[in-house]
Amino acid sequence: MQLIVKQLQTDLTNNATLTAYLADNSPEIEPARVRPAVLICPGGGYAFVSDREAEPVALRLLAAGYQALVLRYSVGQNHPYPAALLELATAMQLTRQNAAAWHINPDQIVVAGFSAGGHLAGSLGTSWDGPLLKRYGFNAAEVKPNALMLAYPVITAGKFAHRDSFLNLLGPKPDEAALAAVSLEHQVSPATPPTFLWATVTDDTVPVENTLLFANALQANHVSFELHLFPSGGHGLSLATHETYSQRNAYGIEPVVAQWVPLFTKWVDTQFNRGPFVA
Repeated sequence: MQLIVKQLQTDLTNNATLTAYLADNSPEIEPARVRPAVLICPGGGYAFVSDREAEPVALRLLAAGYQALVLRYSVGQNHPYPAALLELATAMQLTRQNAAAWHINPDQIVVAGFSAGGHLAGSLGTSWDGPLLKRYGFNAAEVKPNALMLAYPVITAGKFAHRDSFLNLLGPKPDEAALAAVSLEHQVSPATPPTFLWATVTDDTVPVENTLLFANALQANHVSFELHLFPSGGHGLSLATHETYSQRNAYGIEPVVAQWVPLFTKWVDTQFNRGPFVA
């Protein structure tokens, strides 16, 4: 296994990092193997980047047969939109440029996001071919996700918004036009990649309506998606196992919700026409 950490430089920031958790190839198994990659955007309300949704998720997906990468992006009102989006686009570009060295199939890169990280992942998924990234010099083909995974994502700046996420993203007094521009249910198009979504119905931080609004937009645009709603469980569950249990809050173990991982890996393997791996 290789652990590679890259500092990212964009037009707006230079403090984001991309950490790649990479399985090595072996002459005894399949020396030329290339794997799908999952690029993970942890949550944190655009105020911090959660450890619980970073390395533990990467290691779980690495064990399931994928290369895993974690983006620690810029947060807070000192790094307003589109700072984090440019960092994610740069991370995608870097991943594709290093695909051969990192044993990654460049046509099988999933961008995964949790909570506000789901908003970030969804932002790239809905704008990879748009004017904003083009203005900053990105080539659409290099930054396009091949699929998305959005876990209890922040989506809407409307009625069901997680307000703090948008204040951290846009500043303390965003106007209606700025809020509408980052309300992702309005940004979905037929070019949005296939998407795997999951949330809990009883999430009391980011209402489940966020996930439903994005799913409805995907359906309206004829974009393939798979949606799982679990009947109980709060916000920020990550793997929903002891591995990501929060001792400080005595919170986070939900065996039913933990099934999202094998459901997701089966979905990825189906999307990319791969043989099954044990998740």
